[in-house]
Amino acid sequence: MSDLRPAPLRIGPIELANRVSLAPMSGISDLPFRRIARRLGAGLVFSEMVASDRLVAGEVEAAMKAECAGIAPRAVQLAGCRAGDMAEAARMVESNGADLIDINMGCPAKRVVGGLAGSALMRDLDHAVGLIRAVRSAVSVPVTVKMRLGWDHASINAPELARRAEAEGISLVTVHGRTRQQFYKGEADWDAIRPVVEAVSIPVIANGDCADAAGARDMLARSGASGVMVGRAATGRPWLPGAIAAALDDGGEVRRPREAGALMLELAEATVAHYGAEIGVRCVRKHLTVALTDVAGDGTVAERPGLRRAILTEDDPGRLLPLVEAWFAETPEELAA
Repeated sequence: MSDLRPAPLRIGPIELANRVSLAPMSGISDLPFRRIARRLGAGLVFSEMVASDRLVAGEVEAAMKAECAGIAPRAVQLAGCRAGDMAEAARMVESNGADLIDINMGCPAKRVVGGLAGSALMRDLDHAVGLIRAVRSAVSVPVTVKMRLGWDHASINAPELARRAEAEGISLVTVHGRTRQQFYKGEADWDAIRPVVEAVSIPVIANGDCADAAGARDMLARSGASGVMVGRAATGRPWLPGAIAAALDDGGEVRRPREAGALMLELAEATVAHYGAEIGVRCVRKHLTVALTDVAGDGTVAERPGLRRAILTEDDPGRLLPLVEAWFAETPEELAA
């Protein structure tokens, strides 16, 4: 197992604490969530995807997504299809303190692909490389790229894109082990990431379906990647990337922390403080939907359907936070471990 033990992972001049990072996820990896995940041991936490044209246009929501105050290293992911917007957005986030900038070439969402951004860029590698060149020349901080295996199984071109990205000065690539055509269906193909690793000399992070230590070990072994990225499995579990990193280090397995309930209450309070009441409650609800089941266990949930329903339908944070506190206070300690 020694070859799978965490080793220093460098992105340009930045040395990460471990090889487990939190994925950029719209509506999930916002600033309150990232702060907690980083504090609990995630080696690197990426911002939500930030639309470059909206950031350049001065939209407040885009600026909030790009904010990284209280986090180090500060990683911002940008998305777009116009070189000018991407370069200007990169300059803006660098001037706001970003330590590295990631370019989104993997998002499969229709609204993103329809704008010729995200994984649509894998259908036109010349254009993709042009965007990389524009961003790389605009900033002095490391630039990374997140991609998929390809648009579909008939056009697996991640190794080629990674090679060309490295030639443009990219410091690291992250590969999700699915094509755009798959969205999130089926299982991520960790073996298919290995050709990307073999095609470049820069670090490669493997992404897709990493939810526990056993999966992370298998992912590293099969892909040959330098690190792993935890995505959707971290919803409602800001502690998960750090727990996987610790388990990789000590050879153990992931266990929910006893303070999981307190962490969710902290997240709820921080999210409401960050966004305000209406948006904050809506943003934290997706985490609570997972956490109520995850921490309490199926049997406990069945015994308290009224309280669970109240938590997931309450719009007033003044009433919501005491309900969340009550839920976890009543959770048997053995189920919270």
